[in-house]
Amino acid sequence: MDRSARRLVGEPAPGEGERTVGQLVADVSHDVSAIVRNEIQLAKSEVTAGLKIGGKGAGLLGAAAFIGLLGLIFLFHTIAQVIAIWLPVWAGYLITTALLFVVAGVLGLVGYKTVTKAKPVPKKAIRNAQETVEAIKPGR
Repeated sequence: MDRSARRLVGEPAPGEGERTVGQLVADVSHDVSAIVRNEIQLAKSEVTAGLKIGGKGAGLLGAAAFIGLLGLIFLFHTIAQVIAIWLPVWAGYLITTALLFVVAGVLGLVGYKTVTKAKPVPKKAIRNAQETVEAIKPGR
């Protein structure tokens, strides 16, 4: 970056004399536009990252619901087998049902923790915007 691009606010570029009010207003307008664009880009990237985590959690919750439904089907098979046959056939169905419910519970807990961890709030962008407002307030 050359020196002219890093000049202080209100300082004329090398080779320039005093700057006019119109030039200063144009510079301020350009700088504010650049700051706003950068803050919007930062907010977008923060929200996108949070939504990706939330999507993963939602997928895990969907898998937990599906496996829970399979567990319910096996529970109904178990009840039917218990009524029809009072021998070990039902024990296999009961063990399978219990195992599916355990898996659904674990997936549900992991999905819940992942969803609660997702924070798609653009904290950095908000903080930067507040700092920018403080920096351009009169008397600073």
